Amino acid sequence: MKKFNAEKEVKNIVKFIRGYYKMNNLGGAILGISGGKDSGVVAGLLVKALGKENVIGVTLPCHSKEEDKIDAKLVSDYYGIDLVNFDITSTFDAFKDELKNLGTFTNEEVKNSDINLKPRLRMSTLYYLAALYSMVRGKTYIVPGTSNKCELYVGYFTKGGDSVYDISLLADYTVEEVIKLGEYLNVPDKVLYKAPNDGLSNLTDEDKLGVKYNDIATYLENKDLLDKEIREKIEKLHKNNLHKFNIPTYKRKEE
Repeated sequence: MKKFNAEKEVKNIVKFIRGYYKMNNLGGAILGISGGKDSGVVAGLLVKALGKENVIGVTLPCHSKEEDKIDAKLVSDYYGIDLVNFDITSTFDAFKDELKNLGTFTNEEVKNSDINLKPRLRMSTLYYLAALYSMVRGKTYIVPGTSNKCELYVGYFTKGGDSVYDISLLADYTVEEVIKLGEYLNVPDKVLYKAPNDGLSNLTDEDKLGVKYNDIATYLENKDLLDKEIREKIEKLHKNNLHKFNIPTYKRKEE
C-alpha cells in the first residue's frame, strides 16, 4: 500500500478549493458541523483555503445529544470560525404533527422516514443560511459536503439530505485517510477519534451498516483480502444503494 502523505494531500485540496472559488467568484462557506471527524476535517481545510473569517459553522440539533454541540464548539474554537446554532427540533416536531392527519403509524413504520427527514431538514437550513449570509455579507456562500469515500461507496447518505452540496472535499479519501488529514490539521482529538455516528439513531455508523469502515477501505483497495461474507455484505450495500447516485431520465424515442 502506497504511503499516505497527509501534508501533500492537504496542500492539493486547499489548491483545489481556492481554484474553484476563484473561478466561480465565491466568497465563503456555510458548513454543518456535527461534532464528528469528517466535518472537523472539512472545517480545517476550508479555514486553510479561505481564511477563518469566510467560514461559518452551523450546529443543527434535532432531538440530538448535547455532546455533539459541545464537540462542534471544540472545532469552531480551535479554528476560530463563527459558530451559529439553529435548532430544528420544533420544525421536525411540526412535521410529525402534520403526519397525524394521514393516519396512525407504528414506530417501526416511521423509523426510517424519521431518520432521513432530519438530514433533509438540516440541508434545507444550510442552503437557507447560505443564501441569507450571501445577501448580508455581499459575497456568495456555498455549502460543502463532508462524505468520505467509504460512506459514498456503500451509499451511507440520505437522498436530498447530506447527498446535496456544492463542493466535495473528502469523497476520494477513506475513513483512515480522513483521520490522517485530521491529524495533520490538528482537529481536536475528541472529535477526530470518536466512533462515527449519524447523531440521529443512537447507533454508530458501523452498527447500522453491519460492516467496519476499515473493511470497506480494504475492499476498495483489494477485495480479495476480505472474507467472502464481508465482501458480500459490502457488495450488497453498494448494489442496493446504486439508485442514490443516478436519476434515470426517459428520453423520447424518434418516430
